[in-house]
Parts: sequence; C-alpha cells; structure tokens
Amino acid sequence: MDNGYSIKDIISLLLSKLWLLIIVTIIGGAAAFCYSKFVMPLKYSSHISMYVQSYTGITENANQQNNISNSKQLVNTYMEVLKDDAVMNAVGDKLLTQFDADTLSKNFGMSDGKISPSSIRDCYSISSVQDTSAVKIVSTTKNAEVAAALCNDLTEVAPSYVEEAVGVGSINTIDRAKVYNAPVAPNMKKNAALGAMAALALTCMIIFLIDFFDNTVKDTDTVADKFKKPIIGEIAAFGVEKKKKDSDEDEHVKLTDKSVPFNVVESYKSIRTNISFALSTVDKKIFAVSSANPREGKSTTSSNIAIALAQGGNKILLIDADMRKAVQHKVFGLKNKKGLSSAISKMCSLEECIHKNVMENLDVMTAGPVPPNPSELLASDNMGAILEKLSEEYSMILIDTPPVNVVTDAMELAKYVSGIVVVLRYGVTTNEDAEDAIKKIEFAKMNMLGFIMNDIKMKKSGYYSSKYKGKYYYKKGYGYGYGGYGYYGSKPEIGDDDTVEEVKEETVKKETTKKETSSTKTNNNSKKKNVKKKGKK
Repeated sequence: MDNGYSIKDIISLLLSKLWLLIIVTIIGGAAAFCYSKFVMPLKYSSHISMYVQSYTGITENANQQNNISNSKQLVNTYMEVLKDDAVMNAVGDKLLTQFDADTLSKNFGMSDGKISPSSIRDCYSISSVQDTSAVKIVSTTKNAEVAAALCNDLTEVAPSYVEEAVGVGSINTIDRAKVYNAPVAPNMKKNAALGAMAALALTCMIIFLIDFFDNTVKDTDTVADKFKKPIIGEIAAFGVEKKKKDSDEDEHVKLTDKSVPFNVVESYKSIRTNISFALSTVDKKIFAVSSANPREGKSTTSSNIAIALAQGGNKILLIDADMRKAVQHKVFGLKNKKGLSSAISKMCSLEECIHKNVMENLDVMTAGPVPPNPSELLASDNMGAILEKLSEEYSMILIDTPPVNVVTDAMELAKYVSGIVVVLRYGVTTNEDAEDAIKKIEFAKMNMLGFIMNDIKMKKSGYYSSKYKGKYYYKKGYGYGYGGYGYYGSKPEIGDDDTVEEVKEETVKKETTKKETSSTKTNNNSKKKNVKKKGKK
C-alpha cells in the first residue's frame, strides 16, 4: 500500500495496465453500442411552440411593449398549469379517441382503460424560450404519430385551462406539430462513448484500489528503509515458476542452464560479492538461506548462490536442511537415500552423505530421508559437530533452511551459522510476512545478513518495475566483452546477420594484421639503420 502517489506514479501505474485499459474500454463501448441497438426501444419526437399574450383589453392607449413584458411574467405560471393533472387527463381523453388501446399501452401507463397522467407528463418537455414570451413543447414517445398528437392535443386543451386557472392573458399557437419518422433515441454513438468512458473510469478506480491495498513487497528501497536491513541482491523473473501439469512443484532452473538470461547471471555474481563482504569479518563462513513463507524461491536461490560462489573459485558445500520438503536433490538430479538426516542420526558416515563434485568446486549434501523430528536434529550437538568438521574442509557452507514463518528449523541453527539471508518474492511476500520473519530471526538472536528480492517482473512500462529496468537492461551483445570493455580501442560493430564467432574471427584477423604490419615496420627501420651505418663507414 502506497500512502502517496505522484503524477509520475499514477501515469506509470496506468501504463503498466495499458492493454487491460484498452481492452476494457473497447468492451464497454461495444456493450453500450449493442445494448442501444438491440435492446433499447426507438423513440420519436415532435415539437410545437405556444405564445403567451398578456392584455386587459384593447384600447387606443394600449402599450404593446407592456403587453410583451407582462407575457414574459406569465410564462412560468402557464408552464405549471400545462403540467397539471387536469390538463394531462384532458390530453389523455383525446388520445383515447385517436389511437387504439394496444398502441397507447406501448407508450403510456394504462389504468382502468385510462392513461396515467404521470406517464403523459413524462413524455413532455416544456420550457420557455429565452428573452421571449414563447413556450416550447417537445414530446417524445415510441410512436412518431403519438408524439405529434401529444403536441397538438395539448395546444387544443391548454387555452381553456389557462384562462380558467390564471384569468389573465392568453396562450396561442400558429402551427401544428408534424410527424417525424426519424428516431431521436437511442443515440448509439453517444451511448457507446459513454459506455467506453464508464468502463475506463471504473477500471482505473479498481486498479487504484487494488494497488492502494496491495501490501506485497515490490520495491527494494522501500523494504530497506522500512526494515533497516540491507538488500543483498535483486533477481529478475526468468521463467522459473512455470507449473507442470498435475503438479504443485516448481521447475527449478540452475544458473548454468542455457536458458538463464545474462542479467540474472550477473545478479547472482553481485550477490556472491555482497555475501563475501558480509562474511569477511567472521571466521565461521557458514550462512543460512530462508524465506518468510513457502513458494518464494529460496531453494532455487540457494542452489544458484552456491553455484555462483563455486564459480568464484571457492570450495563450497550446499546443505539441504529443509528435511520436510527437500528440493536440492531435484535441482541437481541427485539421489536422496542418504543425506543430512542420516548424518546427524549417525546412520551413515559423513562422507557417504555428501555428493562430491556435483559441479566444479561444489559439493551437495541432500536432506536425506524425512525424519520425525527435523527441528530437534538441527538443534542437536551432532549438527554442530558436523558443521564444525565440514567448515575445515570448505571455504564456505550454505544451508537451505525451511521458511521462517512456518517452522522453527532455521532458528535452531542460530548458534551454528554466522548469519541468515531471507528471500522475498516480488508481488507475493507481504510486508507483514517480512516483519514476522525478522521478529523471529531477531528473537533467535541470528545475524540478519539482508534480503534478496526474487522474481522481479520486468515489464516494458511497469509501475513498480520501472526502477529495475535500468539495472537489468542490457543491450544486444553485452554479454561478449561486457559492453565493449573487453576491447582495447573501439568496439567492433555487430550487424544483424553477424554472429559472435564471426566477430571474434574478424577481431583476431585485425590483431594479426596489426602485428604483421608492426613487425614489417620494425624490419624496415632496422634495414635503414644498417644502410646508414655502412654509408658512414
């Protein structure tokens, strides 16, 4: 939940949902258009004007200007009289003589064979014409002939009722309302536009409400400021969490797989550096990796951190201490008949429980058979003795532990490890989950090394991911020579049809040509020097 939005935040948020807004707007407009065309009935309109005249009698001294002024004052009074139920009933009686009951029932409300005055009144729009003494009457119904009849019938019955009610002046008309067969409603274009605008506004409101109440972690700067803990690394999403059919297991991708993007590899190298710095001041190079809740990517992150550390030339041991839900043997394709549980319970020797040289400089100890008491095993003295012995053989030991908020296994290792790294999953882990995890870690008196933000979504116009675009965006060809830093002088240009191998060959040829040219120049210079020496002699 963000407590404040800037204009940039609002624009970025809407741009991140641009396709959704476009689709919903089109659907809203199309729905309103179809409803107007196929559901709403056609309506027809007719109109007529009536003129108010105020007089007390015609005399030689009568002032025409005063009559017009008095007429304007009477317009509002006449309009109210025209809307009276008595006038409406009189119009209804005339309509009964002009149309059959079926036609009238389609346009008005009927009761006991009579037309309801309110239904007639709803068909009228009576207004005064500005700066005149005229009254404009517009009627709208589902039948064009009925609409014209409404206007004409009102002009016929109105004068007598006005004279009886007001007693001053008169109201007249000089024409009759005509039948217009062109429908005036529904206005399909206008309704479609209104439907599209309503759909757009509603969608924007829902997006803002969802975002406002979204309490998941999406910004490393906010996490660092909120919890006062360092951010060890940020890993972009790269297709790790694709679910298989009829399976709840995640597809775990190793750092060495060809499908892993270059920017993700560099992210793990950065994490390797940060962890090395964090443990540089302690003698015991043992640390744990955990998460707040399950399915946040801590096992995949653990295995890839171990691979990155091993690629740095260190002898690394990865221990799968998540004995309830072991994963590392699946990541590396290893057998899990013997492992950590077997070693702690002394059912097997320590050497038998370690898979040697899974990768260069990397050994893995799987979790082993599921024990009935994982927490007690991890807290036992045997576990401490095992880690003490292994720390002498390896440069660094990484322990994949169960989620902190689910079980206490990770906290049982507090006295044996130098620190713990907590993996947060972008858009999944909530601030409350992270806060609960930190409280449990601090209660166990474990050293919190920092957070790793995992599975960061990299959309083109993302609201939360906009800050990550600059970090993880690499131009084509960046992986070869690190964006030109591998070359002395200008970087060779790579065309669309060129391959990296062709560029390498071209570079080697250029270097060979330079060397040959340089050696030729050297030989020529030496020959010139010899000729000069002979001339002197």
